[in-house]
Amino acid sequence: MADEQGPPPAVFSTEGTRSLPQHPALLGGRCEACDYVFFPMQTYGYEKCGSQSLEAKALSGRGRLIASAEVFISANKSFPAPYTIGSIVTDDGAVVRAILDVPPGAQLTPGAVMITGLVPETRPDRGAHDLRFLPATTKEG
Repeated sequence: MADEQGPPPAVFSTEGTRSLPQHPALLGGRCEACDYVFFPMQTYGYEKCGSQSLEAKALSGRGRLIASAEVFISANKSFPAPYTIGSIVTDDGAVVRAILDVPPGAQLTPGAVMITGLVPETRPDRGAHDLRFLPATTKEG
């Protein structure tokens, strides 16, 4: 059965932000009533203040690692384990959960600076690239 909803909405742009032009931007949003920044963009309203005055906002692809975990058994057969997932708080204040582009067994420290990067997409209906976070080099961090 074909997906009747079409492809998923874009969550990143290959173009960066003014503060980080060489790395993909995340397509998030901001609540105009209370200034809360979130990812991904949605239009249902902010759950804490109830405002529906939300605006799209390109978020910097840089942040700090909150936590990470290595996955050894994948629920998705087209995405084999092992791989590492992480939670990153971006410089804009949004919390993002993403797959990290690190080798198996990588030793990651909470607080480490992480930055966005692109990897080839393996799902044909999702475009040419997928977004990952990877440890920033000293120059980028």
